[in-house]
Amino acid sequence: MEKIEHTTVATNGINMHIASIGTGPEILFLHGFPELWYSWRHQLLSLSSLGYRCIAPDLRGYGDTDAPKDHREYTVFHILGDLVGLIDSLGIDKVFLVGHDWGAVVAWYFCLLRPDRIKALVNMSVVFQPRNPDKSFVQISRDLFGDDYYICRFQEPGEVEEDFAQMDTARIIRKFLTSRNPKPPRIPKEVGFRGLPDNPNLPSWLSEKDINHYAGKFNKTGFTGGLNYYRCLDLNWELTAAWTGLQIKVPVKFIVGDLDITYNMPGAQDYISEGGLKKYVPFLQEVAIMEGVAHFLNQEKPEEVSSHIYDFIKKFN
Repeated sequence: MEKIEHTTVATNGINMHIASIGTGPEILFLHGFPELWYSWRHQLLSLSSLGYRCIAPDLRGYGDTDAPKDHREYTVFHILGDLVGLIDSLGIDKVFLVGHDWGAVVAWYFCLLRPDRIKALVNMSVVFQPRNPDKSFVQISRDLFGDDYYICRFQEPGEVEEDFAQMDTARIIRKFLTSRNPKPPRIPKEVGFRGLPDNPNLPSWLSEKDINHYAGKFNKTGFTGGLNYYRCLDLNWELTAAWTGLQIKVPVKFIVGDLDITYNMPGAQDYISEGGLKKYVPFLQEVAIMEGVAHFLNQEKPEEVSSHIYDFIKKFN
């Protein structure tokens, strides 16, 4: 870990913290919620040793990167502006892209809107969902799961922050990272996130040091930056109307754990296995379903995930 370099880059009106290591073809790693560049620590070390320059930013709103207060400054266009500005500032023309969770959502948009900057994509957990011209993702989620569904609960600025404030930050991180319940999370207001089950024992792949690293950063920044991505879902839907029906046209590998809540959403498994995903991602070349693995697969099975990434992107060097 001490070999990983930490720098700050000015991009798109903010200062972005990046962790990087290695030389060679560049891989850009995009983390999710509630995470940091640190989620890719294993892949940075592994893939840099195989001849790649690995770059993992704290995305806008996270860690040591600037966090504008207004949620309207977290649209996919803001995030992509940050990332294009980042690779421009580093003198990089094209990158291999790797995403997970919200990072996967951003990665799909990156490939949709700026495929000229992407060599190939390895995406994890969140499938590409074509824009529904009639209903936003939040409304579809509300129709399916009700107002207590976590994405719906995240919409009102300040509400969830008040809920989180009643808990120790390390406990919040622990709840998220160790959850293995594949059912869609519903959190009634009267119960709150503190009502989610606690896992007294950390799994072997997660240490107290790891929890404390995340907690230390979120203690400084709070969770609003990360939550603002969810609060821009409806705005993203409005702003991307012109791209309705567009396909992802870069080479893609998709990886998901069979215990991931995303894989257990209604219709998700059929969408992946029966050609729905391939219809909208025509250059989808590989799908890996990891057995007995939950949502934070890049940390739970770091060696396997690193191998999946390497085995795919080496075809395009």
